[in-house]
Amino acid sequence: MLKKIAVNQLTVGMFVHGFEESWFKHPFWRNRFAIKDAATLREIQASGVKHCLIDLSQGEDVQAQKPEPPAPASPEPKSEPAAPKRERVPLSDELQRAAQLRARSADTMRHMFSEVRLGNAIEPSVCAPLVDDVVASINRHPDALLSLARLKTADEYTYMHSVAVCALMVALGRQLDFDDAQCREAGMAGMLHDLGKAAMPQDVLNKPGKLSAEEFEIIKQHPVRGYEMLRAGGAVSKAVMDVCHHHHERYDGTGYPDKLAGEQISLLARMGAVCDVYDAVTSDRPYKAGWDPAHSLAQMASWKGHFDQNVFQLFVKSIGIYPTGSLVRMRSGRLAVVLEQNSAVLTKPRVKLFFSTKAGLPLKPQVLDLAAAHTTDQIEAREPPEKWNFPYLTELWDADAALKQA
Repeated sequence: MLKKIAVNQLTVGMFVHGFEESWFKHPFWRNRFAIKDAATLREIQASGVKHCLIDLSQGEDVQAQKPEPPAPASPEPKSEPAAPKRERVPLSDELQRAAQLRARSADTMRHMFSEVRLGNAIEPSVCAPLVDDVVASINRHPDALLSLARLKTADEYTYMHSVAVCALMVALGRQLDFDDAQCREAGMAGMLHDLGKAAMPQDVLNKPGKLSAEEFEIIKQHPVRGYEMLRAGGAVSKAVMDVCHHHHERYDGTGYPDKLAGEQISLLARMGAVCDVYDAVTSDRPYKAGWDPAHSLAQMASWKGHFDQNVFQLFVKSIGIYPTGSLVRMRSGRLAVVLEQNSAVLTKPRVKLFFSTKAGLPLKPQVLDLAAAHTTDQIEAREPPEKWNFPYLTELWDADAALKQA
């Protein structure tokens, strides 16, 4: 039996069945879970959500609630497996290293695709040191490489797409509590997932317009071709080959090449499906301009049956509801570009204010931490960049400078 109650009535031992707000508005990647400790209870009550549903068949009722033990003076330690402490470095420090890694990785993928087109044997193992560096960069500060990998020209899309999906897979793996070895495997899968496109006709692959039905059938062969090449090379795991083979499967069974559905699709391949689509829709292509990151997430969330929703929600948590580089409108009417994520509260990143919509004039750039106690202004909505056509958004968060110096 379900029962609607105020969030301030929740206690340890209750089972949350859902929130009245969209999952975009609260910090939990699941809507249904048991409240097992006081730390989780405090996090829910601090989220700003007013009401929720509880499931009486799986947890306690309001009338049956037990007195909550006094909150300790300091936060309780979370019952998570021990992991090496990772010190996050400043974003400005990691941008330079990430820009150099981006360039090296793109060169490696460009060479690998060229070798495939020439009919030569491929050596996926050359990607291993790069994947190690991607894992290290994501550990130091995920926003740096994730943001730089998204910035790519139409000409370098094929190569940089592999690098971007690698970085996205590693960041998503961290949200799934993968250890470094699992993150490296996820990253390698991302780096090699589109290798089969090197065997596709270049005039079809780079066509500046909509593909015909016949051309689309040709392109749909790239997962199988990539899988066959990796299997013949024998240098990567079965899990990596599986992502190459099945990253275009859909959770509802309407994907390709094998129309797998649900958990018939491996976890890594479900991750690959989300990461591949996100980077594709946010990138400029010969036939279309890339979507704004925040708009892309909203669109992907509306595609029912396309993705594993648990994986997708964790993906959003890994890059933020308003990913770095997004243009947003504040309640004050000012425009800002998102600088850096706040992993504790996805709706409150660090932003740089730079334009007044009320005055129609630029402002002196000002950095604002939306999670700071003294901050009163907050994000009202994403703002379509095409509405303003600002030519300098990347410069506002130092990405442009980092790429030029790499």
